Amino acid sequence: MELKNAGFTPLVDEPLSKYTFTKTGGRADWLVFPHSHEETIRLVAIAEEENIPLTVLGNASNLIVRDGGIRGLVLILTKMNQIKVVGTDIVAEAGARIIDVAETAWQAGLTGLEFAAGIPGSIGGAVFMNAGAYGGQVADVASAFTYLDRSGAQHQAVGRGMHFAYRHSLIQENDGIVLTATFHLAKGNKTQIRAKMDDVNGQRAAKQPLEYPSCGSVFKRPTGHYTGPLIIKAGLQGKQIGGAQVSMKHAGFIVNIDHATASDYLELIHLIQHTVWGKFGVRLETEVRIIGEEPVGELV
Repeated sequence: MELKNAGFTPLVDEPLSKYTFTKTGGRADWLVFPHSHEETIRLVAIAEEENIPLTVLGNASNLIVRDGGIRGLVLILTKMNQIKVVGTDIVAEAGARIIDVAETAWQAGLTGLEFAAGIPGSIGGAVFMNAGAYGGQVADVASAFTYLDRSGAQHQAVGRGMHFAYRHSLIQENDGIVLTATFHLAKGNKTQIRAKMDDVNGQRAAKQPLEYPSCGSVFKRPTGHYTGPLIIKAGLQGKQIGGAQVSMKHAGFIVNIDHATASDYLELIHLIQHTVWGKFGVRLETEVRIIGEEPVGELV
């Protein structure tokens, strides 16, 4: 591989469980943390030129990596994390945490990102899935984003061209790689902004099992229903497979309470889907992104 010749020193056979919020997942063949757009563009080009499978991750929060790991080259963009205030806009690189962007907005007296005060994901991940919580979503405030296609060519999406929908964006359609996002905000009262952010974080701490590793909200909200109550009515709250458990605090979360594997998570997800469908005729679609290879010797 041309990575070393190009000045990169990848981590080899690196456990991704060190980086995922679930603390599960197999190994990456090669792992690199690019620091700039230029490095990312070069790495994407190398993967394309050498026909190497390429996977790009952000903060690995709403993610499950299967126990067989990921073949080829993995990029984690968390070192690419600059945040800049330009008037009432904030421009953030893909690896910046959306929590930090929300804090920057408060410091600048800008309102619109309070809903993101406790979301643990990166800007790239937030754009990818149109992240949202507590009455707000990325689509409400994102005015543009720049991204790469898989050949390394750079593009910009604006307005309706961002294709935002519930937990959806253009990036999911074209397998793009977010570089930056621009958020158009409004001048606000810093005291009121802080109070709303603190309220959001208070609700999150009261309702969500933040004391355990998890992948966040596992399922999308099905039309006409709420996921947590469905799981409770199905008798699955507290259900445990291996070290993975349906949270006793919020049934929409699966937590790692005892050295869980990704396979534990996936088996529990499938059990929930099967049971809820059988009892209520409601299909639960995963919100969490599931990637990687099945462990050798296990059936898919």
